[in-house]
Amino acid sequence: MGQPATIPHVAKHAAELWSDEPAIIQAGETWSFADLWRRARAAASGLIASGVGQGDRIAIWAPNSREWIVVALAAQATGAAIVPLNTRLKGREAADILRRTSAKMLFTVDNFLGTDYPALLAKQDLPDLDETLLIGRDLPGLDKRGSGEADERVDAALEQLTSDDVSDIMFTSGTTGAPKGVVTTHGSIVPMFHHWVGLMGLEKGERYLIINPFFHSFGFKAGWVAALVAGAVTIPVANFDVDEVIRRIEQDRINFLPGPPTIYQALLAAKAENDFDTSSLRGAATGAASVPPELIRRMRAELGLRDTVTAYGMTECTTITACRRGDDAELIAQSVGKAIPGLEVRVIDEDGEELPRGEAGEICVRGYGVMREYLDDPDATASAFDADGWLHTGDIGTMDADGYVRITDRLKDMYISGGFNCYPAEIEKLLSEHPEIGTVAVIGVPDERLGEVGKAFVIPRPGKSLSAESLLAWARANMANYKVPREFKVVSELPLNASGKVLKTELREG
Repeated sequence: MGQPATIPHVAKHAAELWSDEPAIIQAGETWSFADLWRRARAAASGLIASGVGQGDRIAIWAPNSREWIVVALAAQATGAAIVPLNTRLKGREAADILRRTSAKMLFTVDNFLGTDYPALLAKQDLPDLDETLLIGRDLPGLDKRGSGEADERVDAALEQLTSDDVSDIMFTSGTTGAPKGVVTTHGSIVPMFHHWVGLMGLEKGERYLIINPFFHSFGFKAGWVAALVAGAVTIPVANFDVDEVIRRIEQDRINFLPGPPTIYQALLAAKAENDFDTSSLRGAATGAASVPPELIRRMRAELGLRDTVTAYGMTECTTITACRRGDDAELIAQSVGKAIPGLEVRVIDEDGEELPRGEAGEICVRGYGVMREYLDDPDATASAFDADGWLHTGDIGTMDADGYVRITDRLKDMYISGGFNCYPAEIEKLLSEHPEIGTVAVIGVPDERLGEVGKAFVIPRPGKSLSAESLLAWARANMANYKVPREFKVVSELPLNASGKVLKTELREG
């Protein structure tokens, strides 16, 4: 039998292959692969009865849970694409994405870390949104709308579903400040994570603690999709709490624990204070920030994560390069690995010519794993790809003789805070809505815990006075917390070049 073509077909295949084996453990309850697929089919029947089908968009705005996976599989089985929303977004940010995707239904929660998500949308204009359902409470009612797991309409929809169909639309920002919808097909994801599983050595029955959020490619595609491919056990974590993660490691005998460097730093600090059992741990995949070689060594020596690797990707191509198990700590820390099987990676100069090994230029990728397009934005799509189909990442790096890539700089001003991509242009746009801000410039500055954090330089509007404290409070109320600059500096002027553009290099040096 060939490789399954789509994510729902991966789940179906897993149910056939490992029917009664554990697929998900949550709150002490275990679902088998067959249980998961039955629940997904029943929910898909309910969605079809609700009028959901090919080409529709279903949004999910919720923390990691088994129900999140059920909704995603169900929606995709009907031919719809999912639109994962970051749980840190505020109502205005989420509403913009819901409008731009014409999302038909929204699955969310009414209490996560004290946030009532439906309430955040109460005053937003959402003309295409037919219904909002609570992901935990309303799924049984959705199931009852349909004909149950045996519904032949689900089989018919699955037969129509191909690798060319859109799997998801995930939003990323950039130099323009407006979030862009990255349209990705099933055919970009399924082969990639068959390769990824092989590179990571993820095996059937291994227990995979997924801390990375499902609204991010790391938690969704390199998370539960990879677990379905491998036959591994998904153990979702709603939010990172070091004590809860330690409990899960010990009680659930976790084997595989990916995440940004901050997670391992927190676990190492906790272990130094109060030792805990890490004997079950085997593997880790990290990245999304610079990784000191000493951290890799300590992860292996003190946490038992002997198969620790770094990888590099972006929303537009989830995994571009990865180290290999067995690579030494220096190589893993200082590089992001080499191209994953089936993808081409090269480093080019300003004229688009490939550079000799060791010379710095822009990293480009080509192959099955890249996105189809930016949603409703042909100009941005055209500028992202060149005439030969290479996706330009905007990252600057070098490639050695063995194909290992080192990222040295970014063409864009993006910085990474606690594993989240932060785009100064988008943050500046949001801050500019403050009624007393005249001009603002944001840069990323080093931070020991989060890797980098934002620093905002603000010029008040004429006749207005601003304080760093009031700006911080306003930002926290109006944007996702990872976007909020940790420092505000009120200034009278900003360094500009001849064309009036802010010289961020001078801000960083100053």
